[in-house]
Amino acid sequence: MTTAAGSAVAANPFGVRFLLPLALGSCLNPINSTMIATALVPIATEFHASVAQTGWLIAALYLVCAVAQPTLGRIADLVGARRVYLASLVLVMIAGVAGRIAPSLGWLVVVRMLLGIGTSGAYPSAMRLFRERADATGSPPPRTAMGLLSLMGVATAAVGPVLGGVLTGAFGWHAIFTVNVPLALVTLLLVLAWIPKDPPRNERRSLWKELDVAGIGLFSGVLLALMVFLLDIDHPRWIALPVAAVCAGLLAWHSLRRADPFIDLRMLAKHKPLSITYLRATLAFTVVYCVFYGFAQWVEGAGGYSAAQAGIATLPLSILAGVGSIAGARTQGLRGPFLLAFACSIAGAIALLCIDAASPLWLMAAAVAAFGIPQGLVSVTTQAAVYIQAPPGQIGTASGLQRTFSYVGAMAATAVIGACYGHQPTDHGLHALAAAMAGVSALLLIATLFDRTLPRAGDVSKPHS
Repeated sequence: MTTAAGSAVAANPFGVRFLLPLALGSCLNPINSTMIATALVPIATEFHASVAQTGWLIAALYLVCAVAQPTLGRIADLVGARRVYLASLVLVMIAGVAGRIAPSLGWLVVVRMLLGIGTSGAYPSAMRLFRERADATGSPPPRTAMGLLSLMGVATAAVGPVLGGVLTGAFGWHAIFTVNVPLALVTLLLVLAWIPKDPPRNERRSLWKELDVAGIGLFSGVLLALMVFLLDIDHPRWIALPVAAVCAGLLAWHSLRRADPFIDLRMLAKHKPLSITYLRATLAFTVVYCVFYGFAQWVEGAGGYSAAQAGIATLPLSILAGVGSIAGARTQGLRGPFLLAFACSIAGAIALLCIDAASPLWLMAAAVAAFGIPQGLVSVTTQAAVYIQAPPGQIGTASGLQRTFSYVGAMAATAVIGACYGHQPTDHGLHALAAAMAGVSALLLIATLFDRTLPRAGDVSKPHS
């Protein structure tokens, strides 16, 4: 690196050249999570599949991401974040091509799993690269830079259904897979051009020995059993719950016996603030996903509006989510943003209690808009908390686990929505869902108010060593 270039990096270590490749890659996961929504019907028609069968296109991505995020985060810690990032982008391109030629629904489920692995590498790798750049330059936690990743994720998740609808209508449902090829290729070229190479590894360690394959398998078993139960809540497969419990027990036993487990229970016990952050994220994202999936269903099912109109009704929420992300990135403390987020969730839940299917669409949109603030604030503030609270050598793993706990929140939201809505969304179901969200948000507000593990605003300028 030249002296001029080195001076530029020191003056602005998180400039556009560093941020743009990381932000673009971090968009691939949220946009693939939501872009599928408008393509499910044509896919089901082509392959003569039921709603439950096409539901696995969604479930497969969440399940794989929940496992792949911490796994790839661990690999990034071991072999280098840039290497993992580049390999992940190649997988995304392969999945895009495979989706174009998919001959069956089962093939598409496998493609979605491959997309889950590929898109899971970007976020923990980005967090690792942030930490390495900050440590190398002596910079404080890059709240604004990390907030950009959160903002991009929120924005792309919001436009995903719109983009999916445009692509499906113009080119067919295959296009929602093939669009990943140019997106990943451009990102890969920018990473090669602008992200510094990983430092040389001082020692060569076997990934097979370093990765807890048994722990990964048991954790996958827990999530798969829960998904089997939650995907058909009207006809629950009760056997899945004891299977999940047995896998969870074996996972705990195995993790405590292994020196470096996939789910490091000793790390979580030792770093109490980080464990509380994960628990808070799980409950907070349960509320977020209840709104994300539950509101649109109610607008269409009970209100009788089209999918496009339901999407319009969530536009104010998406805009405020972006505002929340920006506000969280510009705020130095942790407690204040969390408290504001949960207060807005309570306000949003109360607003939902005041509307029904006869309400005009603009009023529905106004009622749900308040949930945009917590969606943005919780995401970026949790991200900052993990950055500060995680052990320095495990930031990639800890960042991956952050996403895993958010996916656990998504699965919990599925159960809550199913319990409240039953066979179809109704006003009574929406109000029950709103009451549940208000209760969880109130619990989070009180717990955060008295949480002594959260540092003061002046104490978050540096991560824990």
